[in-house]
Amino acid sequence: MSPACYVDSRNGDLYPLEPPRWCTPDRTPLLITPGPGLSRDQIERGVRPLWRYRAALPVDVASPITMGEGCTPLVQRRWGDLRPFFKLEWFNPTGSFKDRGSSVMLSVLRQMGVDAVLEDSSGNGGASIAGYGAAGNLRVKILAPADTSPAKIAQARAYGAEVQLVAGAREESEAEAIRQSDRIFYASHNWQPLFLEGTKSLAYELWEDFGFKAPDNIIAPVGAGSSLLGFAFGFRELKAAGQIPRLPRLFAAQPLNCSPIDASFTAGVDTAVPRPALKTIAEGTAIRRPLRLREIIAALHESDGGTIALTETEIVGALRRLARMGLFAEPTSASAAAALDKLAASGRIKPRESTVALLTGSGLKAASTIAEATTVETL
Repeated sequence: MSPACYVDSRNGDLYPLEPPRWCTPDRTPLLITPGPGLSRDQIERGVRPLWRYRAALPVDVASPITMGEGCTPLVQRRWGDLRPFFKLEWFNPTGSFKDRGSSVMLSVLRQMGVDAVLEDSSGNGGASIAGYGAAGNLRVKILAPADTSPAKIAQARAYGAEVQLVAGAREESEAEAIRQSDRIFYASHNWQPLFLEGTKSLAYELWEDFGFKAPDNIIAPVGAGSSLLGFAFGFRELKAAGQIPRLPRLFAAQPLNCSPIDASFTAGVDTAVPRPALKTIAEGTAIRRPLRLREIIAALHESDGGTIALTETEIVGALRRLARMGLFAEPTSASAAAALDKLAASGRIKPRESTVALLTGSGLKAASTIAEATTVETL
């Protein structure tokens, strides 16, 4: 099999993985060419972190930056007539699923000689890059919207990262990062495709969790789409390797207040569709113009999945309901749980099916926001 390369999905142009890059010469996004997948015999069972699936990665990393990411709990709870499984990604070292991507991306970049990175993030991504940068002795600069949760900013700064707050919408932080990318390598969790090579470990892990089978349905809160695309790429590789007969159906949960993916999917297109963007409690998915919209829509169609847009009331209701089960998720995560009711009511998921809701981050990251949205009595 040919060595892994960067690939421009628009035209199929290939670029070697070295030197590292984050975009095409035309400043459009790249992916990594699909891997061969792996068999259960290739899992390194003596390794706990996601590096147990290193055979599925595009680069052989001699000394990974790892803090035990992956192997997060999968717990089953009753939710109305359903018995979904909740994947508790806040058990990752910095408190979110982003650690999967950070570990792989920064490990590969460090091995290629990168010693300083720039990231733009509304919270969890920045905290994760900062934490793994500290663990890997990399210099890190984070650009974040000025209204980002103070807890997430404090976390990034505690790891030693330089943090610059940027006024305006989330997209302004990205624009400023791109302007600064000529001075420090832009290791964006949205742009740099090696990040998705880390998040695809979610698919391999669920495959192992379910006895080397794919669940019927997976619901993920989606902003830029790194978790959903990770699932799509990982399960696609497993299917190509003959390890599963079919793909799980993927569902993207978004707050109605910022739901560009739902707008495009509902309209039957893979291009942007105008829909008003308002402030949402699910700040982690408040991405008005997802960079990989076309790939996200394609993954939803390929899996026979779909989208669901949720009101703020529905998200807060699910947040309370999760807490009553002992699951203290951040509001962004609660979108996946809120989607369970709507998907079940429409008949798109059924009680007899195995369904996983991805809870991407800890409620401790947004404790003040949760306090404002709920009360001790209602919890």
